[in-house]
Amino acid sequence: MAANGLYNAQFMDHAQHPDYKYQMEDPTMSHEGVNPSCGDELTFSVRLTDDGVIEEAAFTGSGCAISQASADMMSDLMVDKTPEQAIELCGLFGRMIRGEETDEGMLGELDEAVMLRDIAHMPARVKCAELAWHTLEEMLRDNAGARDAHTAASAACERDHGSDGIGA
Repeated sequence: MAANGLYNAQFMDHAQHPDYKYQMEDPTMSHEGVNPSCGDELTFSVRLTDDGVIEEAAFTGSGCAISQASADMMSDLMVDKTPEQAIELCGLFGRMIRGEETDEGMLGELDEAVMLRDIAHMPARVKCAELAWHTLEEMLRDNAGARDAHTAASAACERDHGSDGIGA
């Protein structure tokens, strides 16, 4: 697909009028991402429900039309997903954008973001499209590691102190 085919009305609406580009109040977590090769930068934030589902997703920052549209499409896709589902979708997007995944059935899970698949033919733009996805995935993986460490520490504390209330 030629670059002009990518810049259709739907794409341009995401780039010029993103629904999810705003500063979120009291996010559960936020993470910064930078694409030094072209200067795109963003901060991605999510709020999780008590049962761990992504309730809200938003981003701030600046960059090219591809990075901004990709971040907006991704934000919309991630609402109502678990962190594990979000990480899987980030991986699928990465495989699609690098031309490694072409199965239409699989790619259907990416909803509107599938329109970015032809960026695989524009290697200089792949990092622009991936920025938000990498940022979200890194944030969720880092947070999962922190949750796992906290859970392990709590279990060790409970084992060591029983229910005496020390360290609880």
